[in-house]
Amino acid sequence: MLLSTSGLTKTFGGITAVDGVDFSLEEGELCSVIGPNGAGKTTFFNLITGELEPTSGMIEFDSSTAGRTEITNADPATTARLGLHRSYQITNVFPTISVLENVRIAVQAHSGTDSWQFWRNVNSFNDHFEEAYGILERIGLAEDAETDAQNLSHGEKRSLEIGIALAGEPDLLLLDEPTAGVSSEDISRLTTLIDNVATDHSIMLIEHNMDIVMDISDRVIVLDSGELIADGVPAEIRDSKRVQQAYLGGYGDDATDTDDGTESGVASG
Repeated sequence: MLLSTSGLTKTFGGITAVDGVDFSLEEGELCSVIGPNGAGKTTFFNLITGELEPTSGMIEFDSSTAGRTEITNADPATTARLGLHRSYQITNVFPTISVLENVRIAVQAHSGTDSWQFWRNVNSFNDHFEEAYGILERIGLAEDAETDAQNLSHGEKRSLEIGIALAGEPDLLLLDEPTAGVSSEDISRLTTLIDNVATDHSIMLIEHNMDIVMDISDRVIVLDSGELIADGVPAEIRDSKRVQQAYLGGYGDDATDTDDGTESGVASG
């Protein structure tokens, strides 16, 4: 078991954002986390990565470097060192340096021996540049290596974030709404990239586009008002009456266009 939570709970005053969640993730799975607005999805990620401390419950992670470890009260730096990396809803790259440098810095930061050698000429880090360029080839940004990150499209910045996360050779990659605000053309490239990364990495994905969820997920869990209400393969989740009720209409062949041009079967929030 790569990751497990037991009775994981987070309350804010009188509000329970995550409510007694028992969850486990097998190594190699691509698991999507879905749910309506306020379901507790991002709070769940924040608890796993140490950005929030649980009110109660336990989190364990099977790190390739440290073995099975309780991370219930670990901070984000600790969880990252153990191999649990994350991207965020808001893009988080260095905008005024090149795409290559963004990834090279991440590679150096996770190298161990060179991570604090600030005054060494960067041109001497040949191995880091080679690894960074290899990552850019994988994420489809090799031709933009010398481009300042701020000049990338939104979808390309999302791909760069995944590349930065891959630089740390994570055991588990958590992606928080990677396709939010991305153009339809970039969504296709981004989902292809996520599918490719899933061939050799475990992934947890918060996603609102149900077409993407149903297409690329090995497994889907559904949160509603902080509770885990469904857990299964995409077809089971699609056909679940309880999930359909949570989405006030659900997802399926009868999804219809709304006035704003979106489908009623696409999750929001």
